[in-house]
Amino acid sequence: MAFSLPDLPYAHDALAAKGMSAETLEFHHDLHHNAYVTNGNKAIEGTEWEGKSLEEIIVGTYDKSAVAQNGIFNNISQLWNHNQFWEMMGPNDSAMPGELEKALVESFGSVDEFKSQFSAAGAGQFGSGWCWLVKNADGSLAVTKTENGVNPLCFGQTALLGCDVWEHSYYIDFRNKRPVYLTNFLDNLVNWENVASRM
Repeated sequence: MAFSLPDLPYAHDALAAKGMSAETLEFHHDLHHNAYVTNGNKAIEGTEWEGKSLEEIIVGTYDKSAVAQNGIFNNISQLWNHNQFWEMMGPNDSAMPGELEKALVESFGSVDEFKSQFSAAGAGQFGSGWCWLVKNADGSLAVTKTENGVNPLCFGQTALLGCDVWEHSYYIDFRNKRPVYLTNFLDNLVNWENVASRM
């Protein structure tokens, strides 16, 4: 069964007051995300990956020895990344659940230090990619960054929070100010209840 573009969990203009415009979502979700769905379905058609889950395809096609990944991985991984991204944000004010706050303080010293490291990872990612808050196999938390469509599944990690730092994610609203976009993401857009639910 072919993959499909999931609906946004909120209206296109629902995040506008928090710094992500309806125009950004129309381009990012309706065009960019949809292109990963279309191209991913074409890429796996007639291959051993047809009928497999997104997660199986990502883990099975990732080549840790290569900088440039293959077309199946690139599209399917970006499809998965964006499926998570929309869910990790929300239009409502989101208080950080206590268990998540406790885990961040234990891992980073403070919530502010976590945010600082997360923003630095995103701002420091050369070119296109993502920054992540991940849970490692041993239960520890870490901030990471990945190039292009690579995600924590490739390293046996659980993605708790991810931020897209491809230019199409922020250029309409923030032009070239990626650090400002990252600060706004953390301060205004993150659905912390969703992040906590992934732990």
